Amino acid sequence: MAVSGTPLVLLAAGGTGGHLFPAEALATVFNKRGVTVDLATDHRAAHFKFPANAVHVIPSATVRGRDPISLARTATLLTLGTAKAWSLLGRVRPNVVVGFGGYPTVPPVLAASLRGIPTVLHEQNGVMGRANRFLAPRVTAIATGFRTQKNVNRNWQSKITFTGNPLRPQVIAAAQIPYAALDKTLHLLVFGGSQGARVMAEIVPPAVAHLSADLRARLSVVQQARAEDLDAVRAAYARLGVAVEAAPFFSDLPARMGAAHLVISRSGASTVAELSAIGRPGILVPLPHALDQDQFANAGALQESGGAIRIEQRDFTPEKLATEITALMNDPARLARMAQAAKSGGTIDAAERLADLVIKVAAI
Repeated sequence: MAVSGTPLVLLAAGGTGGHLFPAEALATVFNKRGVTVDLATDHRAAHFKFPANAVHVIPSATVRGRDPISLARTATLLTLGTAKAWSLLGRVRPNVVVGFGGYPTVPPVLAASLRGIPTVLHEQNGVMGRANRFLAPRVTAIATGFRTQKNVNRNWQSKITFTGNPLRPQVIAAAQIPYAALDKTLHLLVFGGSQGARVMAEIVPPAVAHLSADLRARLSVVQQARAEDLDAVRAAYARLGVAVEAAPFFSDLPARMGAAHLVISRSGASTVAELSAIGRPGILVPLPHALDQDQFANAGALQESGGAIRIEQRDFTPEKLATEITALMNDPARLARMAQAAKSGGTIDAAERLADLVIKVAAI
């Protein structure tokens, strides 16, 4: 329940970092503005410390199969979730509901639209996802993280406002760190998230092995690796005489981006937004086989600005990666240009912009 006399904004986000991080950034802005925030999410967010007055778990499901049983199961869970969200909205009475994409967003936003509560969608990626496409005709306004959007119906254009992707306070702090020109040691940061750490463990150490001995001697690596891959990753770098810090998770990842000369990663919307805000060159490997190819589009936007190199996973070989790293290490001026190009596309005040839009839509 909202604090007496203050507006209440209900944020709806799936329980992964890609959806929760921009929601967290918006919640931080609203907290500073004296607006009460509740979060509606799924069970995966149980471990996430979210700056909300209350967290409500709503049943949901993602469409993972097209067979009748899978579709029926998904439809049943979404229907149950919408019914629970309808009841929740009647109790807490938010002024507005803001959805951050993914199927866990569907029940709260759909229930809000049925109740006549103002609604805002935020699409983080350069391609509008299926859940947001389903909700787009029903919502009051749509905010986007990229200036160019694919999969957008022309009938929704009047609802769309570019805000950028909201950034966590840690990212905004890291964005104040100037890019350190490469002198001798290149600080390389490697991460892949839950769906990318394995391929990074398989490809990056062998790529480093393909570097010349003098380049390896100038390399310092921080790499995210799954717990089951940690020993192999550490052993591979030890054999090469390369300094490495490897761990399954880095709680201070934005600061580590700020300390890096080069980042190798997937190209989720939050990652691309953070690289742009902090201004760091990237070698981006989009998650393959995604139905919407959103990471491919995200990486393409940063590549077009000159801030990143996009390599599709089918081409992401040790030899190819070694060639790219070698070229960059031998051309520090190019690295600096890429850093500047990445930063030129960053939107530091995206959370404030989104908050302004939400307040306008809710008339609070």
